Amino acid sequence: MCACARGERARAATALLVDDALLLDLTPGAVFAAARAGHSLSAVRQVLLTHPHDGPALELPAGLPPAGRVPDGQVLTLISGHRVRAVPMDAPGTGYEVTSPEGERLLYLPPGAAPSGLADRAAQPYDMVVCDVTGRPDAVARLRAAEAVGPATEVIAVHLGHDEPPGDALDRRLAAAGARTVPDGTTLVVGGYHAVPDVPRRTLVTGGARSGKSLEAERRLETFPEVVYVATGGRRNGDAEWAARVGVHRERRPAAWRTEETCELAELLAADGPPLLIDCLSLWLTDAMDRVGAWDDATWAGSGEEALRARVAELVRAVRGTRRTVVAVTNEVGSGVVPATASGRRFRDELGRLNAAFAAECEHVLMVVAGQALVLRG
Repeated sequence: MCACARGERARAATALLVDDALLLDLTPGAVFAAARAGHSLSAVRQVLLTHPHDGPALELPAGLPPAGRVPDGQVLTLISGHRVRAVPMDAPGTGYEVTSPEGERLLYLPPGAAPSGLADRAAQPYDMVVCDVTGRPDAVARLRAAEAVGPATEVIAVHLGHDEPPGDALDRRLAAAGARTVPDGTTLVVGGYHAVPDVPRRTLVTGGARSGKSLEAERRLETFPEVVYVATGGRRNGDAEWAARVGVHRERRPAAWRTEETCELAELLAADGPPLLIDCLSLWLTDAMDRVGAWDDATWAGSGEEALRARVAELVRAVRGTRRTVVAVTNEVGSGVVPATASGRRFRDELGRLNAAFAAECEHVLMVVAGQALVLRG
């Protein structure tokens, strides 16, 4: 990201100035950074740190009170009328819930940490959450599960590091999480009207073998508290290589995700429930062709083609009518060697038709090449 971070894309370490009265985290050059943004630190009455800072000790700018930490669970009331509650984290550091005199609520979390010990349900959603969305997407998932992040909560991504994707790719990844990032020095109005990022309801991710398409699909749902991972490949007894592939995918997924091994996609799409991640359509098509005998030329010419068309049409109708958030993975074929057999060419052609029909029902279509996601639609 460093090579292309220019202008508003270049970001320093995160610090948050709340109503000119409270400074959360102290970064090098804080006085000058505030001045560039049109603010002064002269009215700051409290400086709170969220996490241990690496490197040499920072020099406290003249006029600022000493920086400190609030013990977990304790509440600090400032002379400005702001109430600050320390929120315990699952990693070294402290989160801070700040309530303004007018009642707006902000939650600011340290890098690499998520809230621990959340109540089953929050009293009400926060107006704004500022946190490490890319480093700890499960933090947003936990807050959503506790209803501390609701549909109107503005989620701002901070603590961005060297490994983040550049430019528009980062914006797309954050938008899939219902979050956004802002340039350094931006003034945010907590509780003010804002356009919530539009999270696509149906997404198709296509690409070649080992292109990174499954990882891209998983990232699009990593901030949801519950996801059903639909594995269409099933088990292959005695196939150690296949078991190793499945194991890698399973270990990468969040522990809260539930796995269903099935090709009955229409039933899942018709039911209500959490988001679905379907991996993948090419294996679903293999199963569908097995069921109708499409590999045999005579069967295909007789009833197989018509039966397969009906099964694909049923899936497409289910995608069109589903109320669930869906991310589906498929393989992009047909750009290389022409298969040597009639059945191989048949599979290639039918997968191309299935991909086109499925994509036509999706608001967002991505193609992943060498780990880079190219937007085809959305």
